[in-house]
Amino acid sequence: MNPPPTSGGIPAARPERPEVFRILHVSTGNVCRSPITERLTRHALAHRLGRADTAGLTAPGMIVESAGTWGHEGAPMEEHAAAVLRERGADPEGFLARELLDEHVIRADLVLTATRDHRAQVISMGHSAGLRTFTLKEFTRLVRAIDPATLPPPGSDQGVVERAHALVQAAAALRGWLLAPSPDADEVYDPYGAPLTYFRNVGEEIDLALDPVLTALTGVPALH
Repeated sequence: MNPPPTSGGIPAARPERPEVFRILHVSTGNVCRSPITERLTRHALAHRLGRADTAGLTAPGMIVESAGTWGHEGAPMEEHAAAVLRERGADPEGFLARELLDEHVIRADLVLTATRDHRAQVISMGHSAGLRTFTLKEFTRLVRAIDPATLPPPGSDQGVVERAHALVQAAAALRGWLLAPSPDADEVYDPYGAPLTYFRNVGEEIDLALDPVLTALTGVPALH
């Protein structure tokens, strides 16, 4: 395994941007799982918050991005991944893969990874990432155990940001108490090279895991 990539001139401390909440989705190549998760997150947030999804900005202060631990820098997402997004009403256009850099981790307020191995790689990069890095399914499990009444009400754009920060803190506090029922429970497996049917299964898996997370973040249930 290659060492985690680095970028020069990166400050040791995370910048304080209380008006901004960044979600970073991480997988291996950033062409299958994390693009699907990024674009489904953006699509759902835009619908729940009643905002247009423009360049990752789904509401003032709520930004969704992705990267890959061995990212194919500048590559488009896999065709099957794009097809799954279109089937689910999300927009795959304009996506270009990125390799995970220190600056991405430093800026992120919540890092959601496809697997435990990705989580370990993000945490190994430092930048106090451990308290804000989870696998997607791990975060879903923790969020389900958090009483929404204990979180700040969203109320406004700034309220959504405050609620999101509080949710991450609450989830981190629960991590040692709510363990995965099996080693596979926190994994979203790589569909790279698989047929479209497998990609559809992965899209469904990701969508189901995102739903309670997005409800908790926004205070708005899915609009069916």
